[in-house]
Amino acid sequence: MRPFARAVERACEGRGLLVGSVRYRCRGWNGDCEDPLRDALRALDELAVRAGDVPTVLVGHSMGGRAALRAGGHRLVQGVVGLAPWCPEGEPVTQLRGRRVVLLHGDRDRTTDPAASVDYADRASAAGAEACTLLMPGGDHAMLRQAGSWHRQTGRIVSGLLGFAPLPTDVADRLTLNGRTP
Repeated sequence: MRPFARAVERACEGRGLLVGSVRYRCRGWNGDCEDPLRDALRALDELAVRAGDVPTVLVGHSMGGRAALRAGGHRLVQGVVGLAPWCPEGEPVTQLRGRRVVLLHGDRDRTTDPAASVDYADRASAAGAEACTLLMPGGDHAMLRQAGSWHRQTGRIVSGLLGFAPLPTDVADRLTLNGRTP
């Protein structure tokens, strides 16, 4: 995720951006324990103590994308960027009401299902989020094919979600198509 953090820093340069990362205490989702979600929420609470009520955009890949989407209801969060997120059937979306959610998913991903991201964004939109999915042509789960495109797009989206720059046109268009105004 370091290249993504650097891309976000570049896209938001000069804006006083604070970039952090969550270290998961346990490996895996761990069933009902949902350890990555607990760790993400703990990190957001620590951020609030250290930095105050700062606008926050979460970025997560795969299981980290699932954790970011689940933690998206935290009071600091105004947006979530899920990178090839793991969105199992029935995953909750109501916590994202009033947030902006952009899912980037490679169309050749064989680990997590791009169609599940599309379904998740549609359900989140119906629940009151501004949500869309962008399929990355030729992209796989590891995001190594055309890695620079993944990095740049993520940086531009985070900058746009924070209001530092306009959202990329393809994101703004898709959010509009989902009946929302970007």
